[in-house]
Amino acid sequence: MTTPVVSIAYHSGYGHTAVIAEAVRAGAAEAGAEVHLIKVDEITDEQWETLDRSDAIVFGSPTYMGTASGAFHVFAEASSKRWFQLAWKDKLAAGFTNSASKSGDKLHTLQFFQILAGQHGMHWVNLGLHPGWNSSTGSEHDLNRLGVFTGAAAQTNSDEGPEAVHKADVATAGHLGRRVTETAKVFARGRVAA
Repeated sequence: MTTPVVSIAYHSGYGHTAVIAEAVRAGAAEAGAEVHLIKVDEITDEQWETLDRSDAIVFGSPTYMGTASGAFHVFAEASSKRWFQLAWKDKLAAGFTNSASKSGDKLHTLQFFQILAGQHGMHWVNLGLHPGWNSSTGSEHDLNRLGVFTGAAAQTNSDEGPEAVHKADVATAGHLGRRVTETAKVFARGRVAA
């Protein structure tokens, strides 16, 4: 079986989301993927081609004003050239986001990613974790401490730098990277069997 190729297409305004992107990368690599980090605001023609040959694309952006950043929206619109060619059809997709508030309307950003993936004919990989920190025996150190199911969500205080990204959120993002890679392996086996 070939090594799955996972690309992480993300934007990070102040470095917080880059920390989460790196955690997704580390998790995917740990699970055996060839991983590419692609900053969408600096994307090159070669990186577009890397996305085209990827088995999975993980979308990431901070949540600004209730949605993905403007830079990510520019990338999403530019991906329409791939949409016309069905270049990403049947690839896997997943997503992650960060904002300063516990909610911060992060769900809307993840839903934006899901719709983008759906328009491309991609298959969405969810987080696959129960919510953490939702009982008297839970803690803020639990995986999925924010209780988001559709992707990896992180919260970082607005007056702190990237070094303050919560360790549980970093670990949750690593879990997402591993899950995407393992799902890509299952899809590859299925294609061979079919």
